[in-house]
Amino acid sequence: MRTNTQHLSARSSADVRNLGILAHVDAGKTTVTERILFLTGATHKRGEVHDGTTVTDFDTQERDRGITIFAAAVSCAWDGHRINLIDTPGHVDFADEVERSLRVLDGAVAVFDAVAGVEPQSESVWRQADRYGVPRIAFINKLDRAGADLDTAVASIRDRLHTVPLVVQLPIGREDAFTGVVDLLRMRALVWHTGRDTYDVVPVPEALREEALRRRHVLEETVAELHAGAMEEYCTASELSTATLSGALRDLTLSREGVVVLCGSAYRNRGIEPLLEAVVSCLPSPVDVPAVRGTHGDTVQERAADPAAPFAGLAFKVNATATGRLTYVRVYSGTIAKGETVMDAGTGRTERIGRILRVQADRHAELDRATAGDIVAVVGLKTARAGTTLCSPTAPLVLEPPTVAASVVSVAVEAHRSVDTGRLSSALARLVEEDPSLAVRVDRETGQTLLSGMGELHLEVAVEKIRRAHGIEVGVGRPQVAYRETVVRGVSGLVHRHVKQDGGAGQFAHVVLDVERLEVREGMAHAFVFGSTVTGGRVPQEYVRAVEAGCRDALAEGPLGGHPVTGLRVTLTDGATHSKDSSEMAFRTAGRFALREALRAAVLELLEPVVELTATVPEDAVGGVLGDLAARRGRVTESATRSGTAAITATVPLAELFGYASRLRSRTQGRGTFTTRPMGYASVPTAVSAGVLGR
Repeated sequence: MRTNTQHLSARSSADVRNLGILAHVDAGKTTVTERILFLTGATHKRGEVHDGTTVTDFDTQERDRGITIFAAAVSCAWDGHRINLIDTPGHVDFADEVERSLRVLDGAVAVFDAVAGVEPQSESVWRQADRYGVPRIAFINKLDRAGADLDTAVASIRDRLHTVPLVVQLPIGREDAFTGVVDLLRMRALVWHTGRDTYDVVPVPEALREEALRRRHVLEETVAELHAGAMEEYCTASELSTATLSGALRDLTLSREGVVVLCGSAYRNRGIEPLLEAVVSCLPSPVDVPAVRGTHGDTVQERAADPAAPFAGLAFKVNATATGRLTYVRVYSGTIAKGETVMDAGTGRTERIGRILRVQADRHAELDRATAGDIVAVVGLKTARAGTTLCSPTAPLVLEPPTVAASVVSVAVEAHRSVDTGRLSSALARLVEEDPSLAVRVDRETGQTLLSGMGELHLEVAVEKIRRAHGIEVGVGRPQVAYRETVVRGVSGLVHRHVKQDGGAGQFAHVVLDVERLEVREGMAHAFVFGSTVTGGRVPQEYVRAVEAGCRDALAEGPLGGHPVTGLRVTLTDGATHSKDSSEMAFRTAGRFALREALRAAVLELLEPVVELTATVPEDAVGGVLGDLAARRGRVTESATRSGTAAITATVPLAELFGYASRLRSRTQGRGTFTTRPMGYASVPTAVSAGVLGR
């Protein structure tokens, strides 16, 4: 087997692998990461989640809660390759951390529980990776658990993720007796022994030989169906050579037509070396992925992963501490060195790179420079935020930033002591700087400071961070969900004239609007479409854009309860101007007041965020759990029983889930667990709507 190669560094961008570890909460992502760091020599002791000794879960809240909250970057070396690895959160409340990480990664390892298979959040992060076109390999973890079954887990990958699993290993032993795997590519067995960190390569056990040959044949057939080159050899020889099969697996991984599946037990340190070999052989290097695309003015440009090209990088994470800011950057092209000047492509401001650091979670090693393909942290940038493009001042380029999810839950926060009010404002500003999915605003009616985020746990972690990091005692109000208003029946031909004359230059704008309902699809929580059918130049184009801007201003508060308005189409059908008094400001004002008037005349309804809840409970508690979900306006969509436990899937309004964790524990004697994932917005029933609007 391969030996420790931590002392080696990548010779070029082709020897770099930028990958993330993706999974549902508690599937074993962090344990897989820890074993990779240990086997590559990056650490000299195996970290354990339950002991709070992991490298990547270094934050005190992560260790206290036993879950990953913040995406942590680490770096190691294997077989002459530099592996930059990001351990991502698995809880739905921190999906935005996963989103920002996936934007800068070239590949990923998706970890699945051998008992549970594909779980709700692992399905969600898989879809996120699909959006960014990230190639993946799969690792079926926890094969040593009772009830573990590789074939069942693989079937769930095929059925729920709609991809073709290419299984390259066969387990040796089941559950507690799991000791190794059969490598179907080389037809050999890898056996680990208790108390040893290495494996032995031995012939395939006679009892498994027939099954191994059958599975190798199935693998060859599947690959031949998907890969033209493999099909040609298979038709000629009725089998595939190891070299052809290995090359085809890489091609299918890069094209995302299939996913290579390996298995093991990270906790027992079994299966990690083959996983690393698959990372190196199957996942892409920076030069294997398409050149990054960006814009400069009205032109679209591409930058290849070439150290000699002009510098372009994307900031994807910021740690703002009392001693300074640490900005995590993916270098897409060119080279940067400490002391050099870079430009914020969004603002045009230039800043100096003070230091460049190779990141090892909360520890760092200084570098003189970073080249195309690297993921590093830089010190010295004062204004860069997550999503900021950094580039050479002589070759500007703006890269597409990661999308930021809209916050759905808010709590009121205030300092217990009035003298801490200013410090609390600074602490909140620093939180938002680090995590764009958090938002802070002041309620105009109550004067309260509202902190908004992705869920109860997200806000709980943020508030606790303020208490621990800044020493501020904070009071927190009851969580409130982010309602929306939408049009049920619109209006046509609404006329609005904006005329103002107060001594100086006047204001004149005449607009006619049609407002209609727009069907909102998943992912369109803020859907708004504006169009114009005005002809003959009655409203110049610059005034049309001003009307659109005014309409967008009016969307901030709807007439029902002051909630943001979504799901509508506005069409400017006619208008008139004045030769002297018309201006962009006048038409923007007219657009704002016209849409407000139209919304008051239209029929609107209230929308609320809904989530898909998956609860795993003992069979004897199913009745009580179903009754409780019904009382919370939940709609059960699926229920399955296996090994004495039931998995219940239901669609539930987010507002009804506050405090659900303690209720589920009490109904199941502490044995029930649940997870959620956002499903978008749904109409609020009339009776409930009246209560919400009456608050």
